[in-house]
Amino acid sequence: MNRLGDETSPYLRQHADNPVDWYPWGEEALARAKSEDKPLFVSVGYAACHWCHVMAHESFEDDEIAALLAESFVSIKIDREERPDLDAIYMAAVLAQNGSGGWPMSVFCTPDGRPFFAGTYFPRSDRQGYPGFGRVVTALADAWASQRDTVERQADSLVVAVEQQVTLADELAPGPSENTPEFGALLDRVAEALSKTFDPEWGGFGGAPKFPRPTLIELCLRHHARTGDERSLTMATTTLDAMAAGGMYDHLAGGFARYSTDREWLVPHFEKMLTDQALLARAYLHAWQLTGRDDYLVVLTETLDAMLSDLRAPSGGLCSSIDADAGGVEGSHATFTRDEVAAILEAAGLGASTDAACAFYGVTERGNWESTNVLRRPLGAPLAVPRELEAPRAALLAARLTRPQPGVDDKVLTEWNAMAVSTLAEAAAATGMTVWADAAEEIAELLFARLRRDDGRWLRSLQGDDARHLALAADYAWVVDAATRLGELTGRSRWTERAGEAARALVDLFGSDGADGVLFTTGRDADPLIVRPKDLLDGALPSANAVAVNALARLGTLTGDDALIAVATQIVRAVSGLIESNPVAFADLVAATSVLRDPVEIVVTGDRPDLRDVVRSRWLPGAVLAWGEPTDSPLWESRSEDAAYVCRHYACLIPARDAATLEAQLPDSGS
Repeated sequence: MNRLGDETSPYLRQHADNPVDWYPWGEEALARAKSEDKPLFVSVGYAACHWCHVMAHESFEDDEIAALLAESFVSIKIDREERPDLDAIYMAAVLAQNGSGGWPMSVFCTPDGRPFFAGTYFPRSDRQGYPGFGRVVTALADAWASQRDTVERQADSLVVAVEQQVTLADELAPGPSENTPEFGALLDRVAEALSKTFDPEWGGFGGAPKFPRPTLIELCLRHHARTGDERSLTMATTTLDAMAAGGMYDHLAGGFARYSTDREWLVPHFEKMLTDQALLARAYLHAWQLTGRDDYLVVLTETLDAMLSDLRAPSGGLCSSIDADAGGVEGSHATFTRDEVAAILEAAGLGASTDAACAFYGVTERGNWESTNVLRRPLGAPLAVPRELEAPRAALLAARLTRPQPGVDDKVLTEWNAMAVSTLAEAAAATGMTVWADAAEEIAELLFARLRRDDGRWLRSLQGDDARHLALAADYAWVVDAATRLGELTGRSRWTERAGEAARALVDLFGSDGADGVLFTTGRDADPLIVRPKDLLDGALPSANAVAVNALARLGTLTGDDALIAVATQIVRAVSGLIESNPVAFADLVAATSVLRDPVEIVVTGDRPDLRDVVRSRWLPGAVLAWGEPTDSPLWESRSEDAAYVCRHYACLIPARDAATLEAQLPDSGS
């Protein structure tokens, strides 16, 4: 066993019995590298990463490779989900050197952590034009020994490229601009840009592989709601329909895989990430609220129920992911041959349903992937399972659960759990599903009890009873959003107060020391890295600054805290030039600007669930709702009767005492 056996990350513990002399990132590894003047080999991945497993089996379990690394390098293994700050820095080096990136990430660094050679997956031996990992290790060890000056210059050059990419320092506004960007104009530009890459047959934007981008879908919905543009509605609904019909969606258990390898959303990499469930469920929720299509409610329900069932950790939090591989074979737990379907249904006394089930799920003798079948539904058919196929579906799922199951990364991440809480709270408010409301509060209580130290400092990762790693800006921002939405859901002032505490800590720990006002990724109390990054660009997840803008603006509007709104405004103004030049790349910041530009404050006083339900039935991303226990906010001043008050910048319309009046005062859905 090496030093990874006691780590909180299941990904790191997967490598605990490698012959490679792994260290976790930390002072021990860095001190040894400096004292022995050895460069670092930094390997970054995550538990559900298929190619991470492949490289581990090929190289990291190989005694010869382990010996080569031990002779010339200090080897460090990083879980990108626990340390996205380090992942961002070293991925920037990979992108600078190669033009593309991915995981596993393989980076060779000077003893002080400056990268000088960066790549992704390397095969064990030379293959199809790719150098073997052993040859790479040997060549770089020789370069360190005989061409040290060249290596140092390469490291210096890469650090400059990394710093620019992870801070965008040269592109941020040096001071406040006159105004925040106008939301409607940005929305028009996003819709126009997306129309140029939209796949009209299968939905999504761009070709294979296809990644779901929930924010882009939601911006299309909002553009339609704002302008009536049918093209934008088509882009959103075509994408939502095709994703839910394709193999990227789990038609037996519910929930989504990470992405599709093809343009039809058919063949996924089979891992399931907590973040995808939370963000995609939110997109289907908003599509249901906007269009009234009940099949979107079906997908929302199946996804959230699967998230709470399959990803629930013993602690009560939510696990990070489910692996793509089962029994060492990708997707083996989730695919079927036609003969397997027939045998399963025959054994369950449902043999007469075989042809109908195979037709509905696209199962053929030939198969649609590697001689087996990824289940899919007919495109254009209702997303709900027909009544006559409910029993066959249950039988197939039961049979699937008897197979070897994929591993689960059971670490509980603050950011990802708070993201799920936000979605659960919003979905519970819109649907009245008490099970989701209860789960949202239970998970949030766990976070506040187990991932916040006695001094109030949040931590990022919990595994078992062990919480580690200082929380990052994204953790704090999502906690602010989750607690704010729980206050809106429950009417309990303690959630709003908790949101305020987290918001003030976010600004204090991560606020920029410079003039741009953009939040740093790491806190001012964190160990120094070669670069202190700023998370601005949207990727698979919204950037920390985008989440912070939305969360601070909503909380500030709800409580009347102008200081929080000022921080959010300054972030948007600092990035305004980048947003206006490429709004699609900053889609989540675009979405957040609507709360700053045109907030809607709604307060419902007294015991009026009928009025609360009117508000909750609509998707109002630019609105906040106060009810229940009063807080120290202008929204509660001089409220003497049971009614709803719809306000803009705290200037209110006449009290709405009935649902019809309130309906007329509310903005359209999507606004």
